[in-house]
Amino acid sequence: RSFAQSLLKLLGFIFWGTAAAQAFGGVLVILLFRNYRYLFPESYLSLPGWLALATALTLLPTGVLAVSISVKCSRNKQGTLMYLLLLLLCLEMSSAVLARSYCIRTSSQLESAMGYLVHQHNWTCSQDPGSSAVDVMQRKLRCCGVHNYTDWLKASSSWYHPACVPESCCKEKHPHCKGDLDHVEQLSPEGCLKKLEDQLCFAMMYVFGCCTLLSILEFLAGVSNGILMRHQPFHDLNIL
Repeated sequence: RSFAQSLLKLLGFIFWGTAAAQAFGGVLVILLFRNYRYLFPESYLSLPGWLALATALTLLPTGVLAVSISVKCSRNKQGTLMYLLLLLLCLEMSSAVLARSYCIRTSSQLESAMGYLVHQHNWTCSQDPGSSAVDVMQRKLRCCGVHNYTDWLKASSSWYHPACVPESCCKEKHPHCKGDLDHVEQLSPEGCLKKLEDQLCFAMMYVFGCCTLLSILEFLAGVSNGILMRHQPFHDLNIL
């Protein structure tokens, strides 16, 4: 019993810390899909992030109850803690499954979405740096094209092959770069697809990892609370 009380108290403090980590993951996923909403028109893709935020908010009272029960047992608190642990388990499993499946699904549709934006982008070698979705993406990710700068040559019509790429492909340390293909070293060597895929999968796998770890901790909290409930059995079922 004393070990269960100590473990429950420790888990209560851990829940407060993991609430911040879970909230960070949720905000990361939401902002990622919001910043690149022109590539991800489906609004439900940010659902794992919102579930992670809901989990973080639920972890706060759960941690308070766990610490409180470890100091002084109460039937009502013990029953409420069990309900909260069950609610958290449902939230985390839903968030983990969605994060894993969305990571695989969105990666497969990214290449076609980016390719379409590059193909539809109208530009000339003499134009000023654009503010289109492609230009914003290339500046933000410091990349050029879908796979590399040659994607811009493929996107051009068969009778017109410009000797440059959009200025948003230029590296920041070359302020006078105009996208001239005679100075390829001034262009970002990486494509946008790989960089955005890495960011997307990192955010999703971060949420997935947090949910998996929290599920194990909540199982331990439930077992500890169950041990304490055995030493103070219910005399009736009113709490249910």
